[in-house]
Amino acid sequence: MTSMLLEACLKGAKEAGANIERVDLYDLDIQPCIGCLCDEEKACRYPCLIEDDMRKLYDKVLKADGIILATPIYWFMPSGVIKNFIDRLTALENMIVIGDKSWVEGKVAGIVAAGNDHGAVQVIAPIMTALVSMGFMIPPFAMAYYVAKNDEPSDDSLMDAYNLGRNIAILASLRKGYTSSWYKVLEERELNELRKAVITKAKRLKRLKMPERKALIRKFLQEVGVRVSQRTRKALSSGLS
Repeated sequence: MTSMLLEACLKGAKEAGANIERVDLYDLDIQPCIGCLCDEEKACRYPCLIEDDMRKLYDKVLKADGIILATPIYWFMPSGVIKNFIDRLTALENMIVIGDKSWVEGKVAGIVAAGNDHGAVQVIAPIMTALVSMGFMIPPFAMAYYVAKNDEPSDDSLMDAYNLGRNIAILASLRKGYTSSWYKVLEERELNELRKAVITKAKRLKRLKMPERKALIRKFLQEVGVRVSQRTRKALSSGLS
C-alpha cells in the first residue's frame, strides 16, 4: 500500500515537470543516530561521523529540491528505517551551529503513511514537525494516507498522493525564485531590541485588558460567594499576572 501511494506521488511530481528518483531505504545500511551533538555540538555536521549508506543519501538530498517520505505504519509509529533517516538528517540541519545555514532549508517535503489499522495522522504529525524544524517547506495538501485492510488504495488516497507529488514539484519550482536565507540569526543588538519591543507591547496590552479582567473575576467571586485570601484581594486591587 505504501509503495502504491508513493508511486502515485511520483507520477504527480513527474507530470508537474519534476525529475524523480525513488530510493528504497530498506535496501540501504542506515545506522541509528548516536547523538554526538550532545557531547560536542559541532561534531554533528556534514559528513556525518557514521560511515554508512546515509552518506550517499546526504548527497541526494542536497541535490534535490524536494523529498517525499513514505512509511508503513508500525504500532502507530513510522518504520524504524524512516526514523533513522530523519534523525540522521540532523547532520545537515546542524550546519547552523557551524556558522552556516541549515543545508535542508527551503527544500520541499511531503509525507505518505499507510497501514491496515490506525495511526496515520499520528505518524505524519511528528515527521512533519521534525522536517519543518529542520527548515523544510511544506506545500498545501502535503500528506497522503490510507488505513484499511485492502490490497488497493482508495480513490481519495490516490488523488491525495498524486497531488502531494504535484505540489512538491510546484512549490519547489516557485521556491527557486527566492535565494535569501529563510532563517535569520539575529545579532545581540537586534535580539535585545526585539526582546524590548515585544515585552513593551505585552505590558501595554496587559494594562489595557487588566481592568476588564479584574472586574470579571470580582463579579464571579461575588456571585458564587467565594471567600478570597488577602493575597487574592490584593491582586484584584492592584493587578493580576
